[in-house]
Amino acid sequence: MTATALIIGISGNIGTATAAAFLAHGWRVRALARDVASARRDLPFGERVDWRQGDALDRDDMVQAAAGADVILHAANPPGYRRWRELALPMLDNAIAAAGASGARLLFPGNIYPYGPDAWPVLPEDAPQHPVSRKGRIRVEMEQRLRAAAGRGVRSLILRAGDYFGSARDSSWLGAVMVKPGRRVTAVTYPGDPGVGHAWAYLPDVAETFVRLAARDAALEPFERIHFAGHHLDPGGAMVEAIRRAVGKAVPMRRLPWWLLKPVMPFNETLREAAEMRYLWFNDIALDNTRLVELLGDEPRTPLDTAVAETLGRMGCLDPRTEDAAAKSG
Repeated sequence: MTATALIIGISGNIGTATAAAFLAHGWRVRALARDVASARRDLPFGERVDWRQGDALDRDDMVQAAAGADVILHAANPPGYRRWRELALPMLDNAIAAAGASGARLLFPGNIYPYGPDAWPVLPEDAPQHPVSRKGRIRVEMEQRLRAAAGRGVRSLILRAGDYFGSARDSSWLGAVMVKPGRRVTAVTYPGDPGVGHAWAYLPDVAETFVRLAARDAALEPFERIHFAGHHLDPGGAMVEAIRRAVGKAVPMRRLPWWLLKPVMPFNETLREAAEMRYLWFNDIALDNTRLVELLGDEPRTPLDTAVAETLGRMGCLDPRTEDAAAKSG
């Protein structure tokens, strides 16, 4: 029998990538969307996805959509970092209720926000969680709710990674700050200290990992936290070098002037919320993927240059001649 994956947040970067990976592995994919017509039109899945009308903030919608599902990917996030406590916690509670009603395992994309200096620089799964930000404290609370739900029979898996990148609609630091989507790369704006290491996670690799882990459900604990190492670049400026190789020229690197942005932050909620995570760009934090390798044998990992070139191509940041040359050399 073919297994079924319900995607919550299929329009987001993680949801889109993971839906594509489940489909590629022969799973049935179901998706909850507030606007099914728009999702069907804008996403590359068409009728391969079983579309369900509903809202992640409506528990009945979530429970009904999850009926018969084997796994639920909860990838819905408040947009632009805004209203986390107001929106993120109720959506997660509804996803937990849906998983409990259906018996599905709940898959949850994690990040490194829950950790503080006592856990750095390398994070194993059992590292202490003493966050230094408000969003980090909310993330800890979310993970605690998943752990508590395991005691009620709700199985879950947190797959934790560094900064995601890889989407055509890239809203990560790469697409939101470092380059400008839809424009040729003429300069790269780096948010932190280029001499400090930084962890990146290519979305297709994360999606592939989710699917492979879902296929090994019997080997997982009721509550699992698994770390995805991805591309830990030391120094972090190696990402700038990868972008230069992708565009075929030594474009200049600029440092993000955080101090100039400070006066604007009280009037721009997204910028203010993003600034809270500034510390992640000035501290080297890596993820220990021992448990992941134990389960899968290796970690899916696209070579960095390929991942960066593919991302910039999807974002419309490359000269078509550069893309053609890269394709021929590959």
